[in-house]
Amino acid sequence: MRFYTALLFLLVARVACAQNDVDPEVARVQAEVARVRALVEAGVAPPLQLQKAEAGMADAQDAAILRKTIYGKDLTEAQSDDMLAAANRRLERRKQEYEQAKKLVDAGAAARNSLDEPRAEIDTAAKEYGLAESRAALVHELTQMASEEEELAVKLTTEPAEAPSVAERHDGDGVFDMVMFAGVETAYERQFGASLPVSAMGQTAVHRAMGFDHSGRVDVALNPDSAEGEWLRTFLTVKRIPFFVFRQAIPGKATGAHIHIGPVSTHLASGG
Repeated sequence: MRFYTALLFLLVARVACAQNDVDPEVARVQAEVARVRALVEAGVAPPLQLQKAEAGMADAQDAAILRKTIYGKDLTEAQSDDMLAAANRRLERRKQEYEQAKKLVDAGAAARNSLDEPRAEIDTAAKEYGLAESRAALVHELTQMASEEEELAVKLTTEPAEAPSVAERHDGDGVFDMVMFAGVETAYERQFGASLPVSAMGQTAVHRAMGFDHSGRVDVALNPDSAEGEWLRTFLTVKRIPFFVFRQAIPGKATGAHIHIGPVSTHLASGG
């Protein structure tokens, strides 16, 4: 009877995972937790075994978050915060596992080389956290840039005389498309032997979350007054391509200096 109870819990967990489109590894661990819980409740497994299984599930869930975010193409600021928190939790778990293994070594209950694996796992988790930290910093920077552009859009509508306090504006012919942008990229690469540092190509998760339409626009992470920034501004002016120059972010926030190529962004239509 106990066996059938455990089997039932296992099947229910698998069905629930499939219905909720859970990460495959998380689904596997959830099924294992359900199996162990059933055994513990049936009195054939110790509670400690369930605690370990649940800890493994928490780690699998954090790993799933990182698989979707660190190497994902598009994140909101909230998602980047979740990513960083998950990476930090995994790093802390690896450190705790190392300390537990070290206690066994210090007590003479395990060989010293048994620390090699947990030490390597700390290194891996630390690198993972570093990647998450870098990705989160980029997303926060993009959010600051988007906030500047949103402020400009508002001022152009409600306080046009105040708009220059937010950004320099060059209307050009008022036309910009991706064919024109390809020419900008090619010219920049010929001039500097490097790719144009694009921070936002068209619509992004950040812009969508802010209710802002950035489609058909490009943000370039260049200081407008650097040699590269001055060259780009001159090139865009000569080609009569519209652009906006942002020299610093909203007061009190980190720098978000950049060059926005294309018309000013607009708010998404209701329900867009």
